[in-house]
Amino acid sequence: MSNEVDVTDPIDPDVDLQVPAQRRELFRTHGLVLVVIAAGGGLGALARYGLATLLPTAPGRFPWATFGTNVAGCFLIGVLMVLITEVWPAHRLVRPFLGVGVLGGFTTFSTYAVETRGLLQPDTVGLAFAYLAGTLLCALLAVIAAVWLTRTVTSLVRQPEERV
Repeated sequence: MSNEVDVTDPIDPDVDLQVPAQRRELFRTHGLVLVVIAAGGGLGALARYGLATLLPTAPGRFPWATFGTNVAGCFLIGVLMVLITEVWPAHRLVRPFLGVGVLGGFTTFSTYAVETRGLLQPDTVGLAFAYLAGTLLCALLAVIAAVWLTRTVTSLVRQPEERV
């Protein structure tokens, strides 16, 4: 058996886009999800742009706006995922809108990669590696902290301790 992918195969073999009824069904079941992701992504990107405008990065300097955006976005994703999977019965569009759309548009790991590459100059190699490792470490720690904090706070709110 070959590991090659046949690019003529549809992504979802159960849906034939040549059949109008199946094309309509695909839009009916997934169209709204794509719309809310796009709307959320636009809002998240606008928020990221605003933060980058407030905290511009000079060449050869640590990109604090991107670092802060990615760490804050990862923290918020951790909070969101606990809330919509463990605390609230969320509407089916909440995760695509907030998680994939808003927070996906807000965080910017592509800019992080480009900025890291830009810092790979003879006089800023150390800064590039500090930014590379620091962002990954802080983003992961932000998710872990957010999950722990959200679980802790929501468990205290749901089951208050008895007062003595």
